[in-house]
Amino acid sequence: MTKSYPGVIEKYRNYLTIPASMPAVTLLEGNTPLIPIPSISKQLGANFELWIKFEGLNPTGSFKDRGMTVAISEAAFRGAKIAICASTGNTAASAAAYSARAGMRSIVIIPAGKVATGKLAGAIAYGAEVIQIDGSFDQALDLVVKLSEKHPIALVNSLNPFRLEGQKTAAFEICDTLGDAPDWLSLPVGNAGNITAYWKGFKQYHSEIKTGLPQILGVQASGSAPLVLGHPIDNPETIATAIRIGRPARGEEALLAASESNGRIISATDEEILSAQRLLASAGIWVEPASAAGLAGLKKQIEEKKLDPSDKKIVIVCTGHGLKDPDIVIEGFSKTKVLAPELNTLEGYILNG
Repeated sequence: MTKSYPGVIEKYRNYLTIPASMPAVTLLEGNTPLIPIPSISKQLGANFELWIKFEGLNPTGSFKDRGMTVAISEAAFRGAKIAICASTGNTAASAAAYSARAGMRSIVIIPAGKVATGKLAGAIAYGAEVIQIDGSFDQALDLVVKLSEKHPIALVNSLNPFRLEGQKTAAFEICDTLGDAPDWLSLPVGNAGNITAYWKGFKQYHSEIKTGLPQILGVQASGSAPLVLGHPIDNPETIATAIRIGRPARGEEALLAASESNGRIISATDEEILSAQRLLASAGIWVEPASAAGLAGLKKQIEEKKLDPSDKKIVIVCTGHGLKDPDIVIEGFSKTKVLAPELNTLEGYILNG
């Protein structure tokens, strides 16, 4: 009988800094596809190999599941009964799902009116106690940190080091699939845990099994780009809700990852991000707006001749599925054609354009 995929903890246990006897609370996350997209590399006008690491195919629809399986497993292992997080959406859904799996109570704090419908619905469906605050994500994070310091409540935001242990497995998977690290890795940057985790994973594989190291291109939304501007933003605004964060918890580590990799962190406008979202959809890959930031940034760098991709291997990380944040697509959807239920009418419309 064929052995099934065990989830990221059991797959990479020997590479994770976790308690040796910790059982895995898993939904069989990870093992997401690395999808070649030659049509887009051709449109970008360069001779290079381009792949999408589609993290939207994790169990709750985003990359957060990689870190959450480890964070919740560790919390359950030490006897925690409650998990808490601040969230712009994806963390909430993931924390709720893995808490449910572990039999733990899940509390998520979100900024009122700032979380996409698909993400909020996920958190509710998995049984989380959702509390909205009249404030920003950064304020919500400050509150949950203080609560976890005062009470025996497991904080499962990316400040939790076990989150990074799980999220770094995506770097392992990329190397396992390609046989080496890519030349460039481009990905969105919000709270900066993911860029930090990827770099951690690539460095570990480089040290232990002698793979190469990629250059990292981190991409923030222009209205929420504290790492590009060099200062916090009190009221970040962007259509890319998942990266609408003005004070990244791991900002310094993200800047270090970009520097150490000889890469950079840049910004892309909402228009550029939505254009990249449409471009990905034209290749059959529907992602939430924030997930398109990696392609938006790469496209911008190529057009501005700040990155020569010729003969290179480039991976773009798409962090969440389009169903996580469908509102922008629905809002821009023109009214569909309504025809009479007649073959001749339908045939005439289709054949005559």
